[in-house]
Amino acid sequence: MKRAITGLLAAMITTASPLAASAAEKAVSIVVVHGAFVDASGWQAVHDILSAKGYEVLAVQNPTVTLKGDVEATRQVIARAKKPVVLVGHSYGGAVITEAGDLPKVQSLVYLAAYAPQAGESVFDIATAPTPGEDKAPLLPPSNNFLLCDLEKFPTSFAADVDPKTARFMADAQVPWGLEAVQTKITAPAWKDKPTYFMVTTKDHMIPPSQQRANAARAKAKVVEIDSS
Repeated sequence: MKRAITGLLAAMITTASPLAASAAEKAVSIVVVHGAFVDASGWQAVHDILSAKGYEVLAVQNPTVTLKGDVEATRQVIARAKKPVVLVGHSYGGAVITEAGDLPKVQSLVYLAAYAPQAGESVFDIATAPTPGEDKAPLLPPSNNFLLCDLEKFPTSFAADVDPKTARFMADAQVPWGLEAVQTKITAPAWKDKPTYFMVTTKDHMIPPSQQRANAARAKAKVVEIDSS
């Protein structure tokens, strides 16, 4: 999975900045935004590979309590970037970059198996829409205004491409996802005005592939599909 993500990122960056592939000093910075239930450490392999290629790679640590807070955290990291930004979001991180990506410094958006809500729409609205015949995320009922994945189903739904020992730890170390983050509606989707790219994971058990394709289509994104979860 990480190899596929890294390959897509490299391709998207080259497309977004034609000089980046040949220049000794890369012309863009990459800001990566994680999704729900995890933290930014999940980007380490991607960070290390792209940093070795000469890119500045910055990872956002989203609290995932409120969408507003996550957008602010992302904008702070964008401000630190030394060059125009390719803004990358995975899963719920897609909603964050949709709201945070309207800054002039952001050159393009990359969605990795992510939500890309439209104006007036929340992640909750997308996640609860019917998708007959496709898996839905195995979320437990809310507790104290936070969500978690079912511990027993987490390894095969959220982390199906991860080795079982690591997947088990990820399940036990979940970061609670705030209902306010899930239910807050997008105001001005950045994908309406920015070049947009989308990776669809065709075996996804968290965000149904049909929803990923629909989000990519309305964003008029350039799409790559991979046989992965």
